[in-house]
Amino acid sequence: MREKLSEYGYSFQCKLIATLFKDRAFLQQIIDILEPSHFESEANTTIVEIIREYFYEYKQAPTIEVMSVKVKEMTNDVLKTTVVEHLKDSYKQLDAPDLEFVKEQTIKFCKNQLLKSAIMDSVELLKRGEFEQIKVKIDEAMKAGLERAIGHEYNDDIEERYQESVRNTVATGWDVIDDIADGGLGKGELGVFVAPSGIGKSWALVNVGAAAVKAGLKVIHYTLELNESYVGLRYDAVLSGIQAQELKYHIEEVKNIVSKLDGKLIVKYYPTKGGTVNTLASHIEKCRLQGFDPDLVIVDYADLLRGHGKEVRHELGNIYEDLRGLAGEHEIPVWTASQANRSALSDDIIGAEKIAESYAKIMTADFVMSLSRKIEDKIANTGRVHVIKNRFGPDGMTYPTTMNTSIGHIDVYDNASISGKAEQQKQDNGAEYTRKLLAKKYDDFRPTNIKKDENWKDFETN
Repeated sequence: MREKLSEYGYSFQCKLIATLFKDRAFLQQIIDILEPSHFESEANTTIVEIIREYFYEYKQAPTIEVMSVKVKEMTNDVLKTTVVEHLKDSYKQLDAPDLEFVKEQTIKFCKNQLLKSAIMDSVELLKRGEFEQIKVKIDEAMKAGLERAIGHEYNDDIEERYQESVRNTVATGWDVIDDIADGGLGKGELGVFVAPSGIGKSWALVNVGAAAVKAGLKVIHYTLELNESYVGLRYDAVLSGIQAQELKYHIEEVKNIVSKLDGKLIVKYYPTKGGTVNTLASHIEKCRLQGFDPDLVIVDYADLLRGHGKEVRHELGNIYEDLRGLAGEHEIPVWTASQANRSALSDDIIGAEKIAESYAKIMTADFVMSLSRKIEDKIANTGRVHVIKNRFGPDGMTYPTTMNTSIGHIDVYDNASISGKAEQQKQDNGAEYTRKLLAKKYDDFRPTNIKKDENWKDFETN
């Protein structure tokens, strides 16, 4: 029996699928190594795809009832019939006595299938006499299974750790943030903005996306609140510097600016609680199939995705874990935002304790910063960015911030810079500055036929 199984044919593959259904620990261990393409029949490939998708969303193997629902959803009747037959064959093997042997052989099975694929891909290279390329393909296939199973070999891969491309960071566009984050957010990493409602979370995400597009990168911006066109207008405002309400009078100017961008942007809307992290993953794959391979993903914002969990805090925690998993699986940085508690509206600095519903968000993310803007800040277009968590450098710092509300542009200043010191002083004297600003605004709009009295004169000079 073992001789037949070692050939990794249909019998082996059915038993392997049986272990995926039966042994959750094994499934979790092998899920990132085992590919659906390793299975030779379309039916088994489909079954493994369903198992993988379900596991990524619910952290367990699908039950018989779930598989029944998934099969009924299939539109290809021929494939549906074959899937049912293959499922029956796999379920018959749930109590097979040699499943432990199958599990031990799984890594070798993966390598074997990768090698088969490499040989098939090398046929054309052989015809052209490109023997060196054939060797490269086969070496990569032989190496791939073990690399994914073992991981980074610390003692041998010293130089690899110091290559600039290891994290492949995408800058935020704010120099002071990029400096402390060692270049920005890297592939497989999750960044989170924290702020109360109406403070500027969405604008902050647009600023990050705009910086990436200006840098020549491909960005997918998922919006779960605002429609696609409205988000597009926000990008127009940030990239052009034209006030949002004036954009319609400068369409040709906006077209000219956008035409000169090296980067590309896709804005995709999903209704609030109408999509899951798996929904986003499927859309990313669709984009890739159409030639749009994103360098950065923005989700505005994660709290509005549909998760899984009996309690809200567990549901939200799972969403952020899944987002982090999506970033890792697709090797792209993901930025999102989280709601702060209502009490944070009056805070100068918003800390981790003010994050709504679930502290698991912070535990999962790689970089977290809050944006605080009190009433006087909104009047003066000022605010503060506080670094709550930073896996790649120092945290706990607070930076003065300005936000041009007419175009949504946000600047974050180094405390030691001239501009940073000026903004900090403005904020330290916030009450006085706000009073004078309001007085000026009142004076600008005051009817000219009203005569100033002595009290007004005194007020004006204070």
